[in-house]
Formats: sequence, structure tokens, C-alpha cells
Amino acid sequence: MRSRLAVLVSGSGSNLQAILDACSSGRIAADVVLVVSNRRDAYALHRAADAGVATAYHPLKPFRDAGRTRVDYDAALAEIVAAVEPDWVVMAGWMHVLSPAFLDRFPARVVNLHPALPGAFPGAHAIDDALAAFQRGEIDGTGVMVHLVPDAGVDDGPVLAAAEVPILGGDTVGSLADRIHHVEHALLVDVLVGLVDGCLLPSTPALSAEPTMPPSSSSLSTTPWPGGNP
Repeated sequence: MRSRLAVLVSGSGSNLQAILDACSSGRIAADVVLVVSNRRDAYALHRAADAGVATAYHPLKPFRDAGRTRVDYDAALAEIVAAVEPDWVVMAGWMHVLSPAFLDRFPARVVNLHPALPGAFPGAHAIDDALAAFQRGEIDGTGVMVHLVPDAGVDDGPVLAAAEVPILGGDTVGSLADRIHHVEHALLVDVLVGLVDGCLLPSTPALSAEPTMPPSSSSLSTTPWPGGNP
């Protein structure tokens, strides 16, 4: 039986496209059954529609205007997602921190992709922050991680996989972002393959990839990420 994926998005959806393509090709033994965006103009919604996937627009503003809380918003989001009975919920560029009102409905089943290594540069500006740190001489490179989301912590859940990405001397935010996105697409697909197939379980050690190679199933190892799961 194929697994069911619900994907939360806020932007262009290039990582969503990588998931859709991998599901269509049979690489991931799953189907994307719902794509939810908090932004009406997110191009990811068009990608989902083109693939015949159901979509939902779930903005925060009406809740704020009505004096309702983020907990109310998250609880309503959980109802939308729970209706499609997903096996996994994937945050692929979702730009809201989720509270237990959502997360407790899907324990150990919410996966987030973040463009930084474990413990480094949490939040929405990770790529900018990494490039600034490189320019100050503080780091030599950055990376990407995929992790579980057990609580409302920002980009700090148990790590499922991580891959390093070099920063080059002439990099701009745009060129570094392009390099990071290339690695993101492959790493996220690899993790979903492992989760769906049952060979990568939330209780198993984190995976790490070779630092300068785009990840693939053959390049991932079972070496725990240094320092363990944040």
C-alpha cells in the first residue's frame, strides 16, 4: 500500500516538485494527497494543481482579524490535514512555527526541511546568515538538514539526515541558495524514501551525507550526526 503525504508550503514549491516527481516515478512509494499553503499566491499551489493534487489555502490573517490565537489557527490546520489521513506531514518551505495544537495530532510524523546544519542558523534567514558568517571568516560552509518536529522549537528537532554544502568565495545569496536547493531536493527525497519504506525510523541514528556531493540513496551513511540530535 502506498503511503499518503500531506505537504505544507509557503513559496515556489521546488521541494514539493521534487517530491511530486519522485512519487510519480515510483522512487517514493507514496502519493501526495494534499498541499496546504498559508499564502494564496504561492506557486507551489499551481504545481500541486498541475499534478492533480488537492490544495487548501489556510491564511493566518482571518484568525488575527477575528481575535483568534495561533493555537486556534494550528488546530484548524490540523483538522484540514487530518481529513486526508496522511502517514507523513512534510513541511517543505512552510514559514510558520507549529504549536502542539497541530503537532500533537501527528506525533513523530511531521518532517521539516531546513537550509542549515543541525544547531546552526535557525529561522527564516538561514542562507543569508550563513553567507554573512562566511564573510566574517567564522565558517567554511553550511548545509541542509531534515528533521522531525516534535514541538514548537525552531529548526531543532531530532535529525533524520544532514548534508554539508560548501560556500565559495564569490557566492551571493542567490548562488548559495541555488546550491543549497539542489542538495535539499535530493536529501528530502532520500529521507522520504527511507521513512516510507520503513528503513529509516525516527528512533534510528541520524544520517549524514558526503559534504560536497549532492545526496543520493547511495551516498547516505548511518553515521550519527556529531553531537546527536538537537
